Amino acid sequence: MAFQFFNPASRLSVSHGNLPHWGQEGATYFITWRMADSVPSTIWKRWCVERDDWLVRHNIDIQSSTWRTQIEDLPETSRRDFKRFTRSIEKELDAGHGSCLLRQQEMAKIVAEALHFFDTSRYILGDFVIMPNHVHVLVGGMGRDTMLKQVESWKRWTAAQINKSLGRTGRFWQVESFDHLVRSELSFQKLRQYIAANPGSARLKPGEYLLWQREPASPNEAQK
Repeated sequence: MAFQFFNPASRLSVSHGNLPHWGQEGATYFITWRMADSVPSTIWKRWCVERDDWLVRHNIDIQSSTWRTQIEDLPETSRRDFKRFTRSIEKELDAGHGSCLLRQQEMAKIVAEALHFFDTSRYILGDFVIMPNHVHVLVGGMGRDTMLKQVESWKRWTAAQINKSLGRTGRFWQVESFDHLVRSELSFQKLRQYIAANPGSARLKPGEYLLWQREPASPNEAQK
């Protein structure tokens, strides 16, 4: 099983929640999910309003299944400007809002074990980092529907185990997650670099995060 990247000649699927999701059979995804208290609700609501306002001002219909494609048709300066919305959320996550329970290594290990459990049988696991209040992971070998079900399985199982370990109840993860279809090996390598650098960007000390990197580094060689 090897990492595969976006093929414009193959079928593409799009689904919607509060966030748009793109997928392709056997593709590779960069996925982020976060704890329920990782971004204050006031900040999240303002982010959604500002993003939607930006789309309207650029004549893009947020209800359209092709709105990301429409962004790609905009001038380069506009496309770059839109990326600030992703950067702003990443900044909020790295600010360490909320309880940050994943800072505890025993809790982070529960997530890591779940990610590894079906590696090479259901999917191929790429690099991941478990930050104090969110997770970034590269994973390949699945269609979009299968990937979404797998993410929900990870979240459901880890939430139950962490809550049990801590003697707590209630929602642990935010319902939705961010996912990005990896388009090329170059993008794949940049995302690996982002994952590796994220703890430093958030000024975390050793023991406050859990980083795992798959070897060999080249996705074309990453087979088992």
